[in-house]
Amino acid sequence: METISVTNLRINLMKVLKEIRQGTSILITSRGKVVAQLIPPDNLEEKAEKKLEEIREKSVLHDILSPIDEKWEATE
Repeated sequence: METISVTNLRINLMKVLKEIRQGTSILITSRGKVVAQLIPPDNLEEKAEKKLEEIREKSVLHDILSPIDEKWEATE
């Protein structure tokens, strides 16, 4: 994992944000000690779309509204 000082982060903020968007996690240091961590977002919407696509590929749709000729017995 990369590290960057607070001073260098201020100077290179746009470059650092670009790296994070590309998946890099970066530790921020102040006076040699880690004070924070920048990580890429989870992209939950993108993950949800991929999961729906997986489900769509496996799903089979049938007619569930038409009556069937089978009688059901209800028990109490």
